[in-house]
Amino acid sequence: MGATGRYADTNVAFFVLLKQKGVESLDHIRVNFNAEQLFLLNFCLGFLMFGIALELTPDDFKALLKNKKSTLVGLISQMVLLPIFTIVLIVIIDPHPAIAAGMLLVAACPGGNVSNYAVHLSKANAPLSVLLTTFSTLAAAFTTPFVFKFGMGTLSTLKNQTAYFSIDFYSMFISIVQLILVPLVLGMLLRYWRPGFTLKVIPGVKRLSLVIFIAFILFAVAGNLENIQQHLHRVFFIVLIHNGLALALGYYFSKIMGRGRQDARTIAIETGIQNSGLALILIFNFFNGNGGMALIAAWWSVWHLVSSFVLALYWKNHPVA
Repeated sequence: MGATGRYADTNVAFFVLLKQKGVESLDHIRVNFNAEQLFLLNFCLGFLMFGIALELTPDDFKALLKNKKSTLVGLISQMVLLPIFTIVLIVIIDPHPAIAAGMLLVAACPGGNVSNYAVHLSKANAPLSVLLTTFSTLAAAFTTPFVFKFGMGTLSTLKNQTAYFSIDFYSMFISIVQLILVPLVLGMLLRYWRPGFTLKVIPGVKRLSLVIFIAFILFAVAGNLENIQQHLHRVFFIVLIHNGLALALGYYFSKIMGRGRQDARTIAIETGIQNSGLALILIFNFFNGNGGMALIAAWWSVWHLVSSFVLALYWKNHPVA
């Protein structure tokens, strides 16, 4: 998901009129994520998908046919309730318009495939996670621009900002093939054709995946340390609250809908982890790297890794009976 360079042909018109004080300092922030770094990040995420797939079998996905309700609950939680909740949160906290736009864009993006690793680490329902991530990404060509445009028109704090953008479905499809479907199929085929070899390499692949997962956090922080030190106070608690409540939204909505704890944990992580890498790509390529939007997406990229990693470790040590 969110392969860099795949959105270069997207037509975007973006016009902003900001009248509040201190806006210039936000608009001139530039986050240090270039196209090559984002491509490398997504390649690493693809490797995580490959490692997860090594432990999946066709029987895991057959079980989903008996779990249609959890799939529907997960998609509603992420694709419907999260954007609505984000609009409500923006109305309540009334942030800077650029920050509000960044929050809405992150919520409009599909699930991040690092969620699959977090679900796997937490010993929740990994096949359900993969399915939800794939479905939400396939739909993102339609849902992302619709949710963003609808939200922009709804929020009173964004009345002075007008935005329109469309995403080429074929480019999104190619990204899914490269970063989700290909690693998934390769991992499952390797297990099917070479089960003995696969069982031998799984421990090493899992350890390497863990190193990569932690490296995401260190890389993101190190590459943007100056911006974080100077401007983190503007978005730290906003992202913390937004992400934390998104995780809670997914979990408790699932419980209300009668889902078990394992599926509720999966849906919570899927709802709380968004493809903020895709949001950054859109911001850099189509919104001229708008400072407030980029700051939200960049810090979300760091924080949701921290929150999901901590939550996954907690749930791993408190398994479902």
